[in-house]
Amino acid sequence: MRTIMTLLAILAWAASVLAQTKGSDKDWNALTDAAKKEAKVVVAGSPDPVMGNEIMPKFKERYGIGVEFLAGRSSEITARVKTERASGIYSVDVYLAGPDTTATALYADKMIDPLRPLLVMPEVAEAAKWKGGKIWFADPEERFAVRPFSSVATLMFINTEHVKPEEMRSAKDLLNARWRGKISTEDPTTTGSGANAAARFYHELGEEFVRKLYLDQKAVRTRDRRQMSDWLARGTHPICLNCREDDVRPLIKEGFKILEIFELADIPGSVNGSPWMLTIANRAPNPKAAQLFANWILSREGLGIYARGYGSVSMRTDLDESYLNPGNLPKKGVKYFDDTDWNWIVTGRHEYREKVWRVLKGK
Repeated sequence: MRTIMTLLAILAWAASVLAQTKGSDKDWNALTDAAKKEAKVVVAGSPDPVMGNEIMPKFKERYGIGVEFLAGRSSEITARVKTERASGIYSVDVYLAGPDTTATALYADKMIDPLRPLLVMPEVAEAAKWKGGKIWFADPEERFAVRPFSSVATLMFINTEHVKPEEMRSAKDLLNARWRGKISTEDPTTTGSGANAAARFYHELGEEFVRKLYLDQKAVRTRDRRQMSDWLARGTHPICLNCREDDVRPLIKEGFKILEIFELADIPGSVNGSPWMLTIANRAPNPKAAQLFANWILSREGLGIYARGYGSVSMRTDLDESYLNPGNLPKKGVKYFDDTDWNWIVTGRHEYREKVWRVLKGK
């Protein structure tokens, strides 16, 4: 009798699971059909080649839905969207914006809708598919902004034909007179990775270090990220504080002697959620296509394509990570500074960035 009761319980549980699975499949198929009727989704994100060359074509191939990709700096796209919204124009469905823009503009200015209830794709909604046992919502309400990545962040790149690894063991090595005029940085006087790195330097090493690095060392500022990578490869500026991995890694494959540095003796390693967080625009013109895209980009296929192409460590548990740079993989038991922590973005980083700007402006 006990055996029979156990079997009946198992059968009841299996039937319940099967019903839920069929129900979720039915909901997913209904969403796919509705999204196809909208025929288009508008995605705003950074101009990286993985998005344009791999993600967008694959999504269109998979679902037959066209993608209009608005590529540009997150801050510039947000400014444009705000202007449009002031005129009653709502043109964007999905944002793949940097953590700063996500927290301080999209979320702060209430430009996005709750994303949590929209994640219905079975392999996305399943907790076991995510490190930590759940999808990582970075915002305080845990509803709006998904953080799909957490990689050990690059602190800088050096061209080892001009700078030996043993010459760059400490942040203070950057202050060696030999490197005056040889260091490039994204312009730290505007929001972006340049200002974020400067804020971290200030937080860890203080005002005097920032003054010496950016002013006395005559760090060369630019807003053209490709220019920095070119300078790094040619050796005209063999130390790059803010080159992007997706710009530099092709150069490494081409044989340029470039080394990625993740930590120094006086600056511990950090993790971040770059290159983007996922949010859904409110009043989206193509809401079902937006929902479909959001689910797919977080799926094994979508996030797998992007993580491999960009070289980021994803939060999914079912992706191969053997191809990644070992330096980008967080080590168990190591406490990292989280450069994408929400509180750091909206308070700490903002505070230190303001301090940096005062230094650079001579105030």
